[in-house]
Amino acid sequence: MAPQNSRHLGMGTPVTARSAVSNTPSWAIMHPFRHQAPTGECPENAMKVLLIATNRHGRYMNNIQAQPLPLGLAYIAGYLDPQKHTTKMLDLMFADDYAGEVERAVKEFQPNLVGLSMRNLDNGSNLYPQSVLPITKEVTDLIRSISQATIVCGGPAFSILPEVCFELIGPDVGVTGSGGDAFSDLADRLEAGESYEDLPGLVYRSGGRITATEPAPTSGVMKPPRLEELELDRYAEAGFGIGVITKWFGNQTSPGADPHRQNLRPIPDVISEIRDLGQRLGLNKFFFIANGFNLPADHAKSFCRALIDAGLKIEWNTGLVPRDCDDELIGLMKESGCGLVIVNDLVVDAHDPVDLSVCLDQMQQVCLLCEEAGLPYTVGQTFGAPGETRETVERKLDFLRNISPTVANLRVGIRMLPGAKSAEQARLEGQVFADGDLLQPAFYVADSVKDWIVDHLQTEASRNPAWSVD
Repeated sequence: MAPQNSRHLGMGTPVTARSAVSNTPSWAIMHPFRHQAPTGECPENAMKVLLIATNRHGRYMNNIQAQPLPLGLAYIAGYLDPQKHTTKMLDLMFADDYAGEVERAVKEFQPNLVGLSMRNLDNGSNLYPQSVLPITKEVTDLIRSISQATIVCGGPAFSILPEVCFELIGPDVGVTGSGGDAFSDLADRLEAGESYEDLPGLVYRSGGRITATEPAPTSGVMKPPRLEELELDRYAEAGFGIGVITKWFGNQTSPGADPHRQNLRPIPDVISEIRDLGQRLGLNKFFFIANGFNLPADHAKSFCRALIDAGLKIEWNTGLVPRDCDDELIGLMKESGCGLVIVNDLVVDAHDPVDLSVCLDQMQQVCLLCEEAGLPYTVGQTFGAPGETRETVERKLDFLRNISPTVANLRVGIRMLPGAKSAEQARLEGQVFADGDLLQPAFYVADSVKDWIVDHLQTEASRNPAWSVD
């Protein structure tokens, strides 16, 4: 996400909600820290950090099972210095009674700092929307009612509208961007009772007003994620595999540079991480997080060859951008263990028939390459974009009829987010809403099709078992 504009208001040393009369957090007053223990040991009175993954959505859209491991939270745990902090993770994905588990963990562990991770705002479905915000708010309020801990909220969803999320969820501090360095530095400052106002990527309240500092660029240096406390066996079976980042997301691209090439992780680093996860935790099913694994294509081919040369007996999945693919790449992917690819949808303005034809042709070429190689794939197609008509709907349906995906997801509308073209178009057409309203599921559907598109797609899907409508 684009970094938020800095709106620092010139505050003094921030205080937590638990210590309004002191610059030192209340837990630091109650538990003064002694000198650090010798290397390899955690001080007896070290700050306790509880990290909670609040995502409980077990499906993406409606019909695709996808229970993604909270990789971001595991990376945050990996950034915390074990010689300074005692860290515990709590994942709510598989909890039968998530509120009860949160209450037990807080009362038994007695944390000084609690970090809440918001992976998604919602499940991405227009027809069956489910927001993650109520659960996160409920967990925040529960912790506040039984603990003096400082509460910090972050994650990809929080970073979309950090100040609005901060106001709604009500933590003491928010963290935006990738979060690893920011949360670790924040924990160190809180432990020392020092101000955190100069740290990048934070959101906090001062004098009744919310301050947001600019996130720092991604450092490019990764620390191993802490996965041991997660239910890895269940995640391996419940989704696309354990996530491994192969391409950085974020704001470290120089002007004029190719973001796909500049943000690549070194191939030896990724291979080492995969080998370590296999040897240490017995993992052999992965999802490569790349925002377009095939870009750039030469790197993707080199990566596959490195997997083959390393002799790693793994199964992996990833997402493809429907361009810059050829039969050599698809063949290398399959030979190196790829078992499924997600062919990304190219949402375009249907006003331009040339663009629509080009995008559909590109998607079809990639899908047919996968079919020829025997590589299973899923594909998405969005309906209701600006300028959509019966004719453009039928062209998209014809595209789907001529391919054989494992799953085809027919999305009704475009999820509107602040600054997105879909939100701008909706406003141009007379819809009135604030950016903050987009925290809740909100979709653009062209007026020209909105009265009949759902029934039409559901009728078509009833004839195609692999199709789902959301």
